[in-house]
Amino acid sequence: MKKVGIVMGSDSDLPVVEKAINVLESFGVPFEVHVFSAHRTPEEARAFALSAKENGFGAIIAAAGMAAHLAGAVAANTTLPVIGIPCKSNTLDGVDALLSTVQMPSGIPVATVAINGGANAAFLSVEILAVSDEALARKLADQRKKASQTVLQKNAAIEAKFNKNSEE
Repeated sequence: MKKVGIVMGSDSDLPVVEKAINVLESFGVPFEVHVFSAHRTPEEARAFALSAKENGFGAIIAAAGMAAHLAGAVAANTTLPVIGIPCKSNTLDGVDALLSTVQMPSGIPVATVAINGGANAAFLSVEILAVSDEALARKLADQRKKASQTVLQKNAAIEAKFNKNSEE
């Protein structure tokens, strides 16, 4: 199975990245986690991206806040799918990171999830890997079925509590 690379611009992004780690662990997807800054360690970020495919990665998640150029810098140096997580900051609540991550030039795409959307970044990376991994695809289908059952159970409880008078 291919690995997922996770890079974050700063260790302050770890609480967001941990949501991705938890999802990947739940699916049994191997991963590596690194701190590389597009601005402070550009050579290391570039080297990671350039060698990612030959090092067994199938997708890369890049989390960064504020200027949030990390996902774009990684995407510019690999043909692997890159998923950006814009991280919330104190200044503009993450909107700056969202725009920096999502506004990529044509030909260098970055799939972008919600601000602090670590879990969805991991789910998307699992979906990407599942295209060529039937066992992983089955795990995804099972997870979706369980999520559906959970919502339907909650619906039944709400209906039982509040819809008592609707049949009168």
